Parts: sequence; C-alpha cells; structure tokens
Amino acid sequence: MLGTNWYECKVEGEKIGENGPQKSKPESYLVDAMTFTDAEARIIKEVSPFFNGMVTVKNITPSKINELFTNEDDSADKWYKVKCNFVTLDEKNQQEKRTANYMLVQAANFRGALDRFVEGMKGTMADYEIAAIQETNLLDVFPFAVEE
Repeated sequence: MLGTNWYECKVEGEKIGENGPQKSKPESYLVDAMTFTDAEARIIKEVSPFFNGMVTVKNITPSKINELFTNEDDSADKWYKVKCNFVTLDEKNQQEKRTANYMLVQAANFRGALDRFVEGMKGTMADYEIAAIQETNLLDVFPFAVEE
C-alpha cells in the first residue's frame, strides 16, 4: 500500500444503542485520503450510517502508518500499531542503521497481532526487528476503494 496517505480521524455524535441513543463520545478511525478535506468527507460518509443524526469531525491527524495487515477472522476486532525497525549497514562507517516503520495489524489480541505481523513479513528480504507492539483505540480502518 505504498503511496497511501493515512489520516487518523476523531469523530463524535450520538450512536444508535440497544436501549435508545447513547451519550455522545469521541471515536477514532483511520482513513486513506489524498488531503485533509478528502479525509473529512470520506470519514463522514463511512461512519454516518452508524450514528443517530449529525457526525462531527473533531480532529484529523496525518498518520505515519506505512503498511496495513488486515485479518479475515471475524474475532480480529482490534488494531495494533507495530513499530518495526529495518536494519541496514551504513557503507561509510560500517555501522548498523535502524529505520523505523509503522505497520497496523488487525487481530483479536496481542499474540494474534504478533503472529499476523510475522506472517505478513515472510519473504521480506530486509533484516528487521520489532521495537514495539501497541493496541490502538481505532475502531475501524477505511482503505481507499474505487467506487463503481
């Protein structure tokens, strides 16, 4: 998914609950968009059906996500941010150089995120190390899709 621009969007509105409308609270989503304006329009379109009434976009922040590892398993309802350092050798001074990349992994739990990440990295020619895995507060991710 190179060339994508990910934006974390915080939205707020009244959700449709089991026992009537719930109290409004902020929720976070990730959307693939070209600009801030595009991100705002896309997130409103994607989440509006899940809210009762108006959806307010509270914040849009560019994300450093480099790659996305989705999971087809229905129980994989969480998103984990993996900091992966690619290790290269600096030819000039013969020192190892680490370049941080951030991946987003969909999984049911921490162990599932680790396993899905390792599976997704199979075949990678570069040396890498996992620096951190952290559960995010993202409720969903909306990659760019061409409309028919």
